[in-house]
Amino acid sequence: MTNRIAALCLAATLAAPTGLLAQEAEGSFKIELNAAAETDSGNCRLTYVAENHSGSALDQTEYQVAIFDAEGIVSRLLVLKFGKLIDGKTRILQFELPGTPCSGISRIVINDNSACIDAETGSETDICMSKLEASSRTSIQFGI
Repeated sequence: MTNRIAALCLAATLAAPTGLLAQEAEGSFKIELNAAAETDSGNCRLTYVAENHSGSALDQTEYQVAIFDAEGIVSRLLVLKFGKLIDGKTRILQFELPGTPCSGISRIVINDNSACIDAETGSETDICMSKLEASSRTSIQFGI
């Protein structure tokens, strides 16, 4: 009987961290600037990782972003279209900035969402900004 109790305690201990990680991820919406690479034509190709753990599938997701040049001046405003983002799914997207080398970008700021459509209701939702966490693995700063 003692072995059975010990086995149950061990199983409960091993299961607890997994449950905690799932609870932490639930309710979040993350976009990471994962890579920035020069193309052969001298353009900057940005790779984003989007993770939707918001509890809602999104039918359409778009963000207006501001691109800052190397001197910290806004050089352009553009809309990045992330499209459909299924709840619980990670999506990788790439965007190329014509006429802009990566060395000419100091930071990118998410100014606002242009579209955030809940797949179930078909209406706008605030999840895209209210639950958003932005981060960067590159030398380019990326945030809200």
